[in-house]
Order: sequence, then structure tokens, then C-alpha cells
Amino acid sequence: MSRARGFRLLVGTAEGLYDFGAEERSHLSGHAITVLATDGRRWWALADGRTIWRTRSEGSWEENAALPDDSGTCLAWTKAGLFVGTAGAYLVRLEDGQLGRIKAFEEVEGRGEWYTPWGDPPDSRSISVAPAGAIYVNVHVGGVVRSADAGCSWRPTLDIHADVHQVFCDPARERRVLAACAVGLGISEDGGDSWRFETEGLHGRYLRAVGVTADTVLVSASTGPGSKRAAIYRKRLAQNERFEKCQEGLPDWFKSNIDTACLAASGSTAAFGTEEGLLFVSNDAGASWEPIAKDLPAVQCVSLA
Repeated sequence: MSRARGFRLLVGTAEGLYDFGAEERSHLSGHAITVLATDGRRWWALADGRTIWRTRSEGSWEENAALPDDSGTCLAWTKAGLFVGTAGAYLVRLEDGQLGRIKAFEEVEGRGEWYTPWGDPPDSRSISVAPAGAIYVNVHVGGVVRSADAGCSWRPTLDIHADVHQVFCDPARERRVLAACAVGLGISEDGGDSWRFETEGLHGRYLRAVGVTADTVLVSASTGPGSKRAAIYRKRLAQNERFEKCQEGLPDWFKSNIDTACLAASGSTAAFGTEEGLLFVSNDAGASWEPIAKDLPAVQCVSLA
């Protein structure tokens, strides 16, 4: 492993949490870390799809709550507290160490049409929060639904057949929402009221992950769910230009999809991890990359601070 320079990088894997920064440390050994989130003071982690952990003031981790089963899929900190998505396309909120279902999420228009191609119930796959507090939940498969009132009510924003894998709110633009979809990159500049899709320059339009640096969007792309030709692409959001394949410092292709939550960006720094335990970092918005770890357990989520 190589030490991260000038940033803190948390990496959740199938066998624990790795903390790259001024000092490299590992936490929660033996736990599969599904997803990470921060409230600005503390970090939160979903482990084994069931237990929710948070950091103490000195940086160690403590278990804070538990789901009744291993159904947890995603989480995000909101102005109304920690929201946790689950299998079956449900949403729960953490309050005083207890998890309670958000009933309004179960009443959203069109919920009866949500599905999966293989016949199982849909999942709440990712959650993202806009700077002013609007909450977006990506249902797989069920599009993207939005709450503008801290989860009290919800409305659909994107056709469910776009097959969304990750929703992401641009932290620098209040109304810009991005969606990594099976049909390309969905972009909304009006909070999800309307969408356009961009695919030009991609070798395949099947996207699993999305992140944003200061002015550049990064996505993971392939030709499908079982593809053995995956890559990272970048393009400037303010420019009408094609996606450019990220190549400097990277292999020609990755043998599996770079999954939801496994790509992160902050400022001009970006990072992503793979099922094979590879971890790459860029300090120039994805123009060039360097490997900082190659022997991790399978990476399941990445977060930058």
C-alpha cells in the first residue's frame, strides 16, 4: 500500500474498513462494509448489510443500531437524520439509536410498477442529498424519487425503465442531479423535473457509478452487467463535449464493473476501487491516476474527505 497524500480516503471492503491518510489504519475487521456516509463531524458505516456503526470523537468505531436482518443497502446523512435504504425498496430513519420505517416512502406514486429483471423485489440502491436538503433515492429498478420536505412526502422524477444504479447530487450546484443508468448518464439541471442522457464517447452506455470533481463528472462504464470491459470516463460538465476514457496510469480495461459507491471525488481528487482489490487515486480530476493499493479485499465502497 502507498500512503494517501493530502486527503483522507476511507475504503470499505468485504473484510473490513481501510483508512488512508496521514496514518494508515484498518477498522471493523471481518465485517463487509457496504457503504459509508458522513454528517460533517462523524463517519457512519453500514456493515454486513445489518449493523450501523459510527466514529467516536477519538476516531474509533462503535455500533449504533441494527436492522432486524441483513437487508441494508445504502445510507446517507440528511437534515432529518440518518436515512438507510433496504432491500424491498424501503427506507428507514435512525432516531435515538432506533430505526423506524418512513411510511411516506411506501406511498410514492408508481411504486407498484417497481421491479427487477430477475423477478425479485426492487431495492433502495443509493441515496444522495442536495446542498439545500432535498433527498433523492435511487430505486433499482424504480427510477429516482425525491423528497423536498425531509422525507414527509415523495415524488418520482425519472422513468423507471432508465434502470438507475446510482443517484448523485452535485455539491456545488443546488439543482444539478446526476444518475448513472443502464442507458447512459442522466443529467438534470432542475432538481429532477427534467432529464437528458449523455453517452457520446463511451464504449458502452451501461453505467454503475458517478462522482463529480470541481468541474468534471466521472463515471464507470461497460457494455452490461456481466461485462469484462469496464473503464472510467470523464467530461467537463459545463462543456458540450464527448466523454474521454481515463487512461494514464490505468489498465486498458477492468474485468468487472466498477460498482455503485466505489467511485468518489472531492475537489480535484478522485478515487475508485475494484472487486479485485485495486485502489486508484487521481489528483487532477481524473486526467491521470496512480495505484495506491493492489492487495485489498474486494472493494465495496469508497469515500473521500
